[in-house]
Amino acid sequence: VNQGLIAAVDAPDRPAVAAALQRAAAGQTAEILFSPRQALDRRVVMILRRFDHGQDSGGDSGGDPPRLIAQAFDGTAQFARELGLESARAEAEAQSAGKTRFLANMSHELRTPLNAVIGFADIMRQRLFGPLPDRYAGYADSIHQAGGHLLDLINDVLDLSKIEAERYELALESLDARDPVSAAVALVRVQADDKGVDLAPVLPSIPLTVQADARALKQMALNLLSNAVKFTPTGGSVTLTLDGVGPYLELVVSDTGVGIAPEDLRRVGRPFEQAGGADQKAQGTGLGLSLVRSLTELHGGRMSIDSTLGEGTAVMVRLPVIPIEPVETRDETRGEAPVEDLVAP
Repeated sequence: VNQGLIAAVDAPDRPAVAAALQRAAAGQTAEILFSPRQALDRRVVMILRRFDHGQDSGGDSGGDPPRLIAQAFDGTAQFARELGLESARAEAEAQSAGKTRFLANMSHELRTPLNAVIGFADIMRQRLFGPLPDRYAGYADSIHQAGGHLLDLINDVLDLSKIEAERYELALESLDARDPVSAAVALVRVQADDKGVDLAPVLPSIPLTVQADARALKQMALNLLSNAVKFTPTGGSVTLTLDGVGPYLELVVSDTGVGIAPEDLRRVGRPFEQAGGADQKAQGTGLGLSLVRSLTELHGGRMSIDSTLGEGTAVMVRLPVIPIEPVETRDETRGEAPVEDLVAP
């Protein structure tokens, strides 16, 4: 302790080295990193093992106590690399957090004037203050359409920024899952009819009670339906299915559209990642599926994509949001409901 190994170790590292010695004496292999007292800028990696006399030779140990074998290596370079990686990781996280805060703040500041632009364009489209020449009326329609598209993009960026910054809070409530999903179908219906795509919702005939965020559930259905209609050619079909399976709410949106190539399936679902050629990428921003995935994970669920290029795509969202309640019948002997009697309402 005074002149040997412990004395050679820097004082703050001595308790850890002593604990490693105790673990090794108990028969466990121990590895420890410490600073030598006379070279604090360096690091030593030491591996400790117990060696019992007679184990290898098969003879009597003669009562000799077990010994410890220590292998020591210069770990300075390894420690420096780890420090560099940790520093780079911390810097990357700080930059990502700064980017997220910037996007959240900028998205919020942009929405206010953009809403004014859309509102004034709508006034001109409806000719509330008198007639407009056809040419200017067309410009007002273009401004209103472009403003709406930009507002949708900003809302998606804002929601993603809040999720990344861990500032997005779910407003969980008991609701009928058919209501927000039906509202999403109604919003996309006009888009589907204009494009000549058959939109078919398949919803339960009885209420489907869940504990979820109504706005998030509507946003997920809306994004999936908008994507499906957008990438389905005229004459194709989009089907939305909503159902409950045990504690899970299953939302599936399938289409007969262009499909996704296998090499692109690994990328879609990340922010700003898009599949297909340049003409398909021009139709979106790559935020829709990313937002659906993030909102799904906030609910503790999972999103999966199944697609065949040229045939269509099916996206399934599973959320564990259906309350499971015991039935009235109880086990007479234990006073508990058997597992098989736990059913979804």
